[in-house]
Amino acid sequence: MGEAVVIPTRKIGCQGLQVSAIGLGCMSMSQTPKSQQEMIELLHTAIDSGVTFLDTSDIYGPHTNELLIGQALKGGRREKVQLATKFGITSISLAEGLAVTGDPTYVKEACAGSLKRLGVEFIDLYYVHRIDTTIPIELTMEALKELVEEGKIKYIGLSEASPETIRRAHAVHPITAVQLEWSLWTRDVEEEVIPTCRELGIGIVPYSPLGKGFFSSGLNLAENLALGDFRRNIPKFQGENLEQNMVLLERVNKMAKKKGCTTSQLALAWVLQQGDDVSPIPGTTKIENFKENIGAVSVKLTHQDMDDLETIASSVKGERYPDAVMKSNWNNANTPPLSSWKAK
Repeated sequence: MGEAVVIPTRKIGCQGLQVSAIGLGCMSMSQTPKSQQEMIELLHTAIDSGVTFLDTSDIYGPHTNELLIGQALKGGRREKVQLATKFGITSISLAEGLAVTGDPTYVKEACAGSLKRLGVEFIDLYYVHRIDTTIPIELTMEALKELVEEGKIKYIGLSEASPETIRRAHAVHPITAVQLEWSLWTRDVEEEVIPTCRELGIGIVPYSPLGKGFFSSGLNLAENLALGDFRRNIPKFQGENLEQNMVLLERVNKMAKKKGCTTSQLALAWVLQQGDDVSPIPGTTKIENFKENIGAVSVKLTHQDMDDLETIASSVKGERYPDAVMKSNWNNANTPPLSSWKAK
């Protein structure tokens, strides 16, 4: 795999968005001791390598991640990328969960802030980062629809949304993409969310496709997480769950060696091979890891390989996040019906 990797493009949704088959999640670039210049170099390497799909959010930093990407896109690189950012999360606490707002006035203010920080005239894909369960999704969508009409955003996305919420939002204005956690060790979306997206022609953007670094670093990662690293609080990385998941990882390691690729490339290839409507966004702060990740597009898995990985993945133990977070706005809860809201 020493040859240059040619990254194909994929059609996401039915409204015309085309992105690189593998994107770049930029969140971790605001959580590293590395310099801003090093992160800009990584972003430039990604763009020059053919990765056109960059993912950020106003809550990353907060705000500093968008500022970083804005700096990296100067000098003619804006035209080479499809830029995705998000709004809606106003604060994050592992103890209390998320504070979220989808208020229409806030939607407009958040978009204006992101446009300014990114230094761009429009956002390609603008996501509702988490669903505000206190107001009808239709009200949030009406504000987003107006932003499309004003030319400030091109396409609308949802992140961590339930099937009902996706359908209701899509009825107001076409949803182009749904972002969700999907990897060999996070499979719950396959039951209802993925089928709903495909029924409606909505693209799928998996975040954490490497299990939050588990499939790239494994036990070494789990044992060396910094004191402030949020992954210390994730059940999959704790106690008996971790022991069980390390057995799973060893089986994936053995399979990767047989395929002549790395464990992370195999895990990413599994996600990539879920369909041409899928574009995962692995994150990294290292150029060497980035180059390893994009090598996954060259890994071809047979039906037997996919079956074997399905079997291995069935033994994963542990929830995605601590209870408080799962019970807040990570639980795909639905919003109040618009009819009851209008009746107030």
